[in-house]
Amino acid sequence: MQGREGWGWIVEVGHRKPPLDPLPYADPLYPQGQSAGGRHRRIGLLGGSFNPAHRGHLHLSLMALKRLDLDEVWWMVSPQNPLKPVADMAPFGERLEKARRVAVGHKRIRVTDIEVRLGGSYYTADTLQSLTRRFPRLRFVWLMGADNLLQLPRWARWTEIFRTVPIAVFDRPSYSQKALASEAVQRFTRRRVPEGSARRLAEAKPPAWVFFHTPHDRTSATRIRSERKVKPAPPLMEQNPELATITALPSRPRPKRSRMAEPREILDLVLKTLDEGKAEEIVTIDLAGKTTIADYMVIASGRSARQVAALTEHLEEALSPRVRISIEGKEQGDWVLIDAGDIIVHLFRPEIRAYYNLEKLWGAAFPDAEAAAGR
Repeated sequence: MQGREGWGWIVEVGHRKPPLDPLPYADPLYPQGQSAGGRHRRIGLLGGSFNPAHRGHLHLSLMALKRLDLDEVWWMVSPQNPLKPVADMAPFGERLEKARRVAVGHKRIRVTDIEVRLGGSYYTADTLQSLTRRFPRLRFVWLMGADNLLQLPRWARWTEIFRTVPIAVFDRPSYSQKALASEAVQRFTRRRVPEGSARRLAEAKPPAWVFFHTPHDRTSATRIRSERKVKPAPPLMEQNPELATITALPSRPRPKRSRMAEPREILDLVLKTLDEGKAEEIVTIDLAGKTTIADYMVIASGRSARQVAALTEHLEEALSPRVRISIEGKEQGDWVLIDAGDIIVHLFRPEIRAYYNLEKLWGAAFPDAEAAAGR
């Protein structure tokens, strides 16, 4: 899923080269690259460092097989991604073997070192050119997450990638809005294929691409690597049993933050974020001095569960660096509650909002209160 620079084979100290896989379709079973039904076989290409492979890769691949009507997905484990530090990269053979273990039992997912077998440059654009020349009867679709769509203009000859094979982009948590406003989308916006027509994407003439608003798997290779580095120390009593008879000292108070965000600042950030996300019927209710649950309540609507989910992600990304938040109802997208301490946000689909009518409920609770302010 990453742009690759021109790397030769990387020999890692203390590790031998892993045995090379046979190239897919080198066997006589499908010599013309055709399925049993006679149509061209459709192959999804998931490239990347797989450092390490995890269930998120599997989640995306299984969705691609179904939504794009693919015959197989090839995981192309790259020797090295130049956009990531070499020091943080596990040995190639280890990453390849881990990917095979993750994909075991899924016969339509092939884990391959095909980029090594193809030789030469490891630019994604070159890999795709080589594959389309080597397998002219196969129909390839490049698979990527929304995070990589956002950084795609950093890849070598990225517009050539769009013009070589169709592309399928899968939403990732907190990336949908930024990705759909990216340079790559603006450049090829007229070539976007509706989700409902995605099953024919593999046969489309490039440039052609689709964006899937799909259920998320929040597994992250970065998070997995960071968790491996942090090994909790054994409890103090286990390290020094003789301390078990000593009364524990009270813990030191945590240092206070330099400056706590004011409720009005958080409210302004919430309203700005909702405006940017095209939320509808935004209402602010002033609760200060009338209840202890919060200072402000914000109620807004999204046109669909998809937009409600996108608004939730946008708010989560904006608020998390400033204040501790908790979220309920995000998976369903009908009614999402975001508790940001002094600010409570309710996001609804229109029909759900009309049914519960929180504005009227809270207005009745405080008959002498200020009228809810439409924003």
